[in-house]
Amino acid sequence: MTRLGRFRQPSVIPGFGLTLGFTLTYFSLIILVPLVALVLRSTGLGWNGFWTAALDPRVLAALRTSFVTALIAAGVNVVFGTLIAWVLVRYRFPGRRIFDAMVDLPFALPTAVAGIALTAIYAPNGFVGQIAGQFGWRIAYTPIGITIAMIFIGLPFVVRTIQPILEEVSKEVEEASATLGANRFQTISRVLLPSLTPAILTGFALAFARAVGEYGSVIFIAGNIPFVSEIAPLLIVIRLEEFNYAGAAVIATVMLVISFAMLFVLNLIQAWSRRRYGYGS
Repeated sequence: MTRLGRFRQPSVIPGFGLTLGFTLTYFSLIILVPLVALVLRSTGLGWNGFWTAALDPRVLAALRTSFVTALIAAGVNVVFGTLIAWVLVRYRFPGRRIFDAMVDLPFALPTAVAGIALTAIYAPNGFVGQIAGQFGWRIAYTPIGITIAMIFIGLPFVVRTIQPILEEVSKEVEEASATLGANRFQTISRVLLPSLTPAILTGFALAFARAVGEYGSVIFIAGNIPFVSEIAPLLIVIRLEEFNYAGAAVIATVMLVISFAMLFVLNLIQAWSRRRYGYGS
């Protein structure tokens, strides 16, 4: 058998050349072409016009609101999403299957419905909003309300990413750790967390990506007050309604660059953790 023949293994799918060509074509048409068109549209203003639009104080405030609240929401989801996944995997209790199914509700629920429901609860005349108002707190129409909406829509990404990995971690590993004299904190930090780190980072990245681009469930509770609770996706829509297509493209391009850079860094950390601890290789 020739050297080339050794790499030609029988397979039910077409050859490498055909599948690679289809993959690159599909990826280009669905992802690359729209993104390139977006960048080209934004550069139509010229470099001076681009930076003038990108550094506009209102644009910077909207970007800061979107990214800061998305990071906070993703961080909260990592903590509580991990705890929820742990409970669903490690414990058996009445109503567990119903509780497990409810985790996916933000996936299926229309974003406008989620936004209206959250606003009805956290608005000043809502149930929670009235209680918070007695202490001088305001939730709706502030960045706090935006963060809550992002937590709501991002939680399933973390739970569903970590849950399968927890199911693969045998309880015998934890018992062996305890037998060798490790306390609970050492078992969690030295045995469980290393195996969960790649999944946690993936869940964080997915929750962050969903939150930073979220529109429907956020605009109802945000209040959309410039320099206070206006998010970048809403500002893009406002620019489009003003027929300022180039300005909208500039904001979208800035969001694209920042999001890609942050996700790229997260992927690098995830790859490092897999090599470091030997999981997922």
